[in-house]
Amino acid sequence: MAHHPFHGSVPDDRLYCPRHDMWVQLLDSGEALIGVTSFGIFLAGEIIAFTAKPKGAEVGIGKGLGTVECRKTVLAVHAPISFTLLDSNEAAEERPALVNQQPYAAGWMVHVRPTDWATEKAGLFDAAAYRRHVLKIEPEARFD
Repeated sequence: MAHHPFHGSVPDDRLYCPRHDMWVQLLDSGEALIGVTSFGIFLAGEIIAFTAKPKGAEVGIGKGLGTVECRKTVLAVHAPISFTLLDSNEAAEERPALVNQQPYAAGWMVHVRPTDWATEKAGLFDAAAYRRHVLKIEPEARFD
């Protein structure tokens, strides 16, 4: 089977966790949206189910914020920052194709209140650094 290089986007308006291929978008309210990157989806394969932890859950950096099912595997989705979960994206839980098709828009996963943003944001990459990270793994990657 031929290898198809990654082709996708890495929007400039958010920060990225290279370890778990997740993104964080800080909102004006100080709250944040978190989702999986298009490169993360490329690595995992099509997501066929997504389930978030319940509202109010306290999640530490690197801990599970929920699970995704892809191919024949169920994977923990690791938190790129520590937070209190305010809401999950019920539309994405009901229709996981949203995560695959619009990972930076309608396919976001959780809406959170960061609990240690001042410290943890330093461990995240901007879009340019995340693109360089992707190119180290996938040298033939192309970005929109």
